[in-house]
Amino acid sequence: MIDKLIKLQENSYSPYSNFAVSAIAVMKDGREFPGVNVENAAYGAAICAERSAILSAISNGYKKYDFKELYVMVSSGDIGMPCFQCRQVISELFEKDAIIHCCSTKGDIKDYTVAELCPYPFGEDDLK
Repeated sequence: MIDKLIKLQENSYSPYSNFAVSAIAVMKDGREFPGVNVENAAYGAAICAERSAILSAISNGYKKYDFKELYVMVSSGDIGMPCFQCRQVISELFEKDAIIHCCSTKGDIKDYTVAELCPYPFGEDDLK
């Protein structure tokens, strides 16, 4: 998966930060959805790689809890971690025991459950 993530970073559109991010959402049926960060001069219009991959799966007909795991990598050589906007989407669509694999381009991986990354999620019950 490390090689796939490194190759995928070539698709990143990150001319402002020069900080490429790649992600691959793996579904319970084994299908994979790639995503990269896409920046924009109006920074708020950018999208992270994690959300790009997750939303691609949803756009292809997958539903909440169909996700098995998510791989994330940043181009800096360090372990990549999802931002808090991405964590919000992850906490909404993944089961709490799903694994998020945070990877480096050097091959290092740290695994976290969704519950570990999002210990106090904001969810549908908070809207009642």
